[in-house]
Amino acid sequence: MAAWLGPDALVALRLSLLVAGTATAASLPPGLAVAVLLARGRFPGRAVLDTVVHLPLVLPPVVTGYLLLIVFGRRGPVGAWLHDALGVTLAFRWTGAALACAVMGFPLMVRAMRLSLESVDRRLEEAAGTLGAHPVAVFALVTLPLVLPGIIAGLILSFARAMGEFGATITFVANIPGETQTLPSAIYTFTQVPGGEAEALKLTLVSVAVSTTALVVSEVLARRVSRRMLA
Repeated sequence: MAAWLGPDALVALRLSLLVAGTATAASLPPGLAVAVLLARGRFPGRAVLDTVVHLPLVLPPVVTGYLLLIVFGRRGPVGAWLHDALGVTLAFRWTGAALACAVMGFPLMVRAMRLSLESVDRRLEEAAGTLGAHPVAVFALVTLPLVLPGIIAGLILSFARAMGEFGATITFVANIPGETQTLPSAIYTFTQVPGGEAEALKLTLVSVAVSTTALVVSEVLARRVSRRMLA
């Protein structure tokens, strides 16, 4: 793989996997919490929360990246505080790329989990409650296993979206080789260089392979979980 891709492309691949994995893992806790709120909650502002969560799906990615730059940049309200108080800089760092990918993949993760939660038979949870189980125990031992296929689907969709993210990432963290240059950014760079079509094609094939593998793994895991639940 290293000899076929070349060192620069291999670095971009490794960085993409790191960014996508970090974005997906960091999105899981808040994604599950928001999915529960939207599926089960009845509170003022629920429609606003739903709109904000799904906004990255309809906004141009460049707009999302620019908003992230305004808020989390060195001079932004959150970015300045992170830098001064914690010494953390997100703009033009791989961690910023992970944040951009997490924001772009968050709606897909939440939607998959929410649909799975809404399909759960509430009578099963009520039965566990009547037997004396605490609500936290009911959620952990009854609800979560039932929505596990949706959680897996959300994770895979978010990971695949993060692997393919370009607009928000390049706007927020630029295209710095070895630091923020992910697979899509590297493909774009090679297409702008005379004679770089072959390298761009290689990375395109790698991107297709990674995304296809993620979808296949998601389907296999979801089927296995469903079979265990029915057994």
